[in-house]
Amino acid sequence: MNTIGHLINGEIINDHSRTQDVFNPATGEVSKEVALASKQTMEQAIGAAEAAFPAWRNTPPIKRARIMFRFKELLEKNADAICKLLGEEHGKISHDAAGELQRGIENVEFACGAPELLKGEHSKNVGPNIDSWSEFQPLGVVAGITPFNFPAMVPLWMFPLAIVCGNTFILKPSERNPSGPLLIAQLLKEAGLPDGVLNVVNGDKEAVDVLLSDHRIKAVSFVGSTPIAEHIYAKASANGKRCQALGGAKNHAIIMPDADMDNAVNQLLGAAFGSCGERCMALSVAVAVGEDAGDALVEKMTEAMKGLKVGEFSNASNDFGPLISKQHKEKVIGYINSAEKDGAKIVVDGRHAVVEGFTNGFFVGATLIDNVNIDMISYQEEIFGPVLQVVRVKTMQEAMKLIDDHEYGNGTCIFTRDGEAARYFSDNIQVGMVGINVPLPVPVAYHSFGGWKRSLFGDLHAYGPDGVRFYTKRKTITQRWPSSGVREGVSFSFPS
Repeated sequence: MNTIGHLINGEIINDHSRTQDVFNPATGEVSKEVALASKQTMEQAIGAAEAAFPAWRNTPPIKRARIMFRFKELLEKNADAICKLLGEEHGKISHDAAGELQRGIENVEFACGAPELLKGEHSKNVGPNIDSWSEFQPLGVVAGITPFNFPAMVPLWMFPLAIVCGNTFILKPSERNPSGPLLIAQLLKEAGLPDGVLNVVNGDKEAVDVLLSDHRIKAVSFVGSTPIAEHIYAKASANGKRCQALGGAKNHAIIMPDADMDNAVNQLLGAAFGSCGERCMALSVAVAVGEDAGDALVEKMTEAMKGLKVGEFSNASNDFGPLISKQHKEKVIGYINSAEKDGAKIVVDGRHAVVEGFTNGFFVGATLIDNVNIDMISYQEEIFGPVLQVVRVKTMQEAMKLIDDHEYGNGTCIFTRDGEAARYFSDNIQVGMVGINVPLPVPVAYHSFGGWKRSLFGDLHAYGPDGVRFYTKRKTITQRWPSSGVREGVSFSFPS
């Protein structure tokens, strides 16, 4: 059986002391196995990154950027191979995998601007013959811990920007789908990245614990569930590391009475069920304002969902694929069962989805649940599956209160034709990423991604301008060259 190893100091390392099965979610069968790094392997990776740092730190930003330009070209040339790996190990349909990779490539494009991003600031004559300027210097060895749901895009949120800022990087991707991140890292080596600057280690909690405790790791980026994000942030911070930990979500869409209902339904279909709902920006709750809006939404969604196709990744006519694992499939079905037991109405039931030829796959069909209330577990917790719940309220203020009161604050949107309502919503809602008739308001690469409340632990968002600040530290230098022959007296007052 093929075993996926680690990339350390430019070489594939096969530490087979512990392994874990990797499944094809569409077939339910083991397709390969992945090596889980030992403490010794982790320390080998950290040592390689530490050794590579001094030379890389002193490499001019323009030369770092040129490597990223070549990397972007290689990602585009190898897109089909990368997307095939994503399909085989994650299950997402080919067109969805291509979209994920493209959003990752856009972050590489942003990183290509390193010479501009790292320019700093300069002020001449802040005092007599005194100049002052700031520089953005790299931190050292930094690490990224990434989730299963975006095995290409989320790593590309992290290491391209960290690397062009002059850091060396250790990536710990999800052990559930490790092949895509490993291929992407090998392409960066092919683009000319020196050995040791990027290392990939596959592993579980043992690997993560080393990254959080080793003093050589200066910063940690994480994307995953909120309980783990909170743990990562607390432990990394306690060990003196800079940390950004992005957690879970419960994203609401407000459907106003004046909304273009046909457009809202079309947008909700993709936002709720795309990638089988395994997105932290998935819209999982539709809040209908008024009974008429609620009735129209449920009626039109029910009809539209009849045409949705769930299936295997290579068939581009499918809309979404399987869930990541058998255990997660059971968890999602458990949430649907819970909602039904609590009195909600299962309008469209995906619990018994069957895909011809893939009867053992981890499939759940698109599910629509009406008459949900905030006391239900299915409302309170992140389902992370192809489930859209409908909550009915009387006013926009009531809808906004639902969103503001929820522990998560990642993304939200409103469907309306009323500019005043849209502006009030965007100004006052307590959520980090907001859409106006845009269901998935994921910022482009030259902005930054991050939620509020328990969706983000840390002060800086991911990628974009915040990413540059996260992976650098500011140094301010004040310089004076006195005129020849001028002697100055002693001064004990604070300089001004």
